[in-house]
Amino acid sequence: MDELIASIQERYLGALDRIAGAAKRSGRSPEAVKLVVVTKAQPVETARAAIEAGVRILGENYAEEGVTKIQSLANFSAVEWHMIGHVQSRKAQLVAGNFNFMHSLDSLKLARRLDRFCAEAGRILPVLLEVNVGGEESKSGWDASEESKWQALPGEIAEIFTLPNLKVLGLMSMPPLGNDAEFSRPYFQKLWRLREFLTRQFPQAAISELSMGTSFDYEVAVEEGATYVRVGTAIVGPRQTKTEKV
Repeated sequence: MDELIASIQERYLGALDRIAGAAKRSGRSPEAVKLVVVTKAQPVETARAAIEAGVRILGENYAEEGVTKIQSLANFSAVEWHMIGHVQSRKAQLVAGNFNFMHSLDSLKLARRLDRFCAEAGRILPVLLEVNVGGEESKSGWDASEESKWQALPGEIAEIFTLPNLKVLGLMSMPPLGNDAEFSRPYFQKLWRLREFLTRQFPQAAISELSMGTSFDYEVAVEEGATYVRVGTAIVGPRQTKTEKV
């Protein structure tokens, strides 16, 4: 266990250094970027080792797997647990009752269910709206692949801003997979422009967060304005077999 903690800590600190370098290259403060260490399909022991290595934000893709870890590691109260994967409506209660933050709100139907379950739990859940900047059918989220489609988005998501138990803080997306990190840059730039567009449409809202960038391209994401990057394999190692289908 000590060896695992040490190896995760080394990679975690290295990622923080690279984030700081990317932030400085783009004239930003490193403190403006938060690192989510993704522990999906990893055992509880790996998540615990990450916490003991100094990680303070853990990301999970699968609701039931994440809740198992949250409950098993409940003594680590300073840790934030973020839901970053697609959530089926029938699992909204698990997310509403257990996670601190959600990056992947991808429909009005899910938003309404989350709002209801948060009300029952007496919680307000910070969320990001997931948008599909690449137009891939395999990706969830509102279609934002063409800027000509953006005019329709305010009408589709306006109700979400009125839900009292959800707090919309920004946007999340994952670009198509390319051959190198630079392939992602125009998609990250598009997400930044979309945030600016929606900020003008909803001036009363604080749409300040951008969740973009993974192990493959997170430095480019920081250069293009990411406030959250989601890094798994580069810190905790290869995934194990996932424990839940979604």
